[in-house]
Amino acid sequence: MSAPLLDLRVSDKHHDSRTILERLTLSIRRGEIVSLVGPSGCGKSTLLRILAGLDREFNGEILIDGKRQQGPSSRIGVIFQEPRLLPWLSVADNVAFPAGPRRGRDPRVGSLLAEVGLAGARAYLPKQLSGGMAQRVAIARGLFSEPDLLLLDEPFSAVDAMTRMRLQDLLLSLVRSHGTAALLVTHDLDEALYLSDRVLLMTPSGKSGAGRIVREIDVSVERPRDRRDVLLASLRGELLEGLGAVTV
Repeated sequence: MSAPLLDLRVSDKHHDSRTILERLTLSIRRGEIVSLVGPSGCGKSTLLRILAGLDREFNGEILIDGKRQQGPSSRIGVIFQEPRLLPWLSVADNVAFPAGPRRGRDPRVGSLLAEVGLAGARAYLPKQLSGGMAQRVAIARGLFSEPDLLLLDEPFSAVDAMTRMRLQDLLLSLVRSHGTAALLVTHDLDEALYLSDRVLLMTPSGKSGAGRIVREIDVSVERPRDRRDVLLASLRGELLEGLGAVTV
């Protein structure tokens, strides 16, 4: 097996006197989709901030292709729960914002907007977009720097059920076409199982109650997947069993 794209080791992460993460390791292969699920407060979003280079106050290391990462990197794209578009910039300028303000004429912008189904919206302002359209723009922006790894923090939780399913399928298509790996934080077990090659269950563990990855589930169902697949339902039961009495 080839070497992983990402290797993360967190010995510990503290906030004041509280231990947030402890003895946590994570690896992701190129082109792989991994979901992270677990109860609120177990450190999922903290882990994503560490990977994004936004939080360096931890003991451990992040390796991309064996090279240690220090701070934010163009090799890692981030898509948040809210689109976080700049309201005074056009859709095109928002997509190209990683390169600087007012860079919407970059030829990559048109290609990405076409991929997310918004080829005719490049001159729109964010206030002219629906929630689903705004999140498509955010996905295009996350891919603009051609990252090796996308980090997604509950990116579809603010849209309706039908839009959510369309965005899930869009993500699968984009990851496949760009060869990008993805780490998705979600509270939706069905979403995790539909999208992922692996699902990691994270819970507060040990005497400190620090967040750790306590179970890994391989999702061996071939794509395209049927959301009603009995094996997915069985794996969902396994995840629920792992969560036990803890509320997701």
